[in-house]
Amino acid sequence: MKKILLAAVLLAGVSMSGFAQKKSDGNGKFSIGVEAGIPVGTTSDAYNFAIGGSLKYDMPIATGTDFTVSAGYTSFMGKTILGVKVPAAGFVPLKAGIKYWFADAFYGEAQLGAAFSTQSGGGTAFAYSPGIGYKFSDVVDLGVRYEAWSHNGTVSQVAARLGFSF
Repeated sequence: MKKILLAAVLLAGVSMSGFAQKKSDGNGKFSIGVEAGIPVGTTSDAYNFAIGGSLKYDMPIATGTDFTVSAGYTSFMGKTILGVKVPAAGFVPLKAGIKYWFADAFYGEAQLGAAFSTQSGGGTAFAYSPGIGYKFSDVVDLGVRYEAWSHNGTVSQVAARLGFSF
């Protein structure tokens, strides 16, 4: 069931991006990214760090403003507490948002969406993530964000994404 859901989400994302490319001026870009995070708040009680990857599409919608969609996978790595290893927790976040360019290379971004737990009975959480970033070249981008997923409590992290555009 999870594989079917993931395939459907990826198909929807690719379809949306193909539609978006037709309406944009041709300057939209995909990027693939490596992500690492430090759990904060109560999340840090059980987890050491988060690691994952994502696929993102940026589509210009106005001068200095892009619409963004992203999908990925994040795994929170568990700590050992009183000799018991906390199992890793996996999530598939799907988000959409706005990226505003303050200067040629510096931007602010805010995204909203959902994070699907890969654990049985884990459910779906509301996701939000404000952040900032810097584009080093037409290919390399580094962003830092606060990200939280709310569902019967909050899973949160401060994360960085190193993206490579194509």
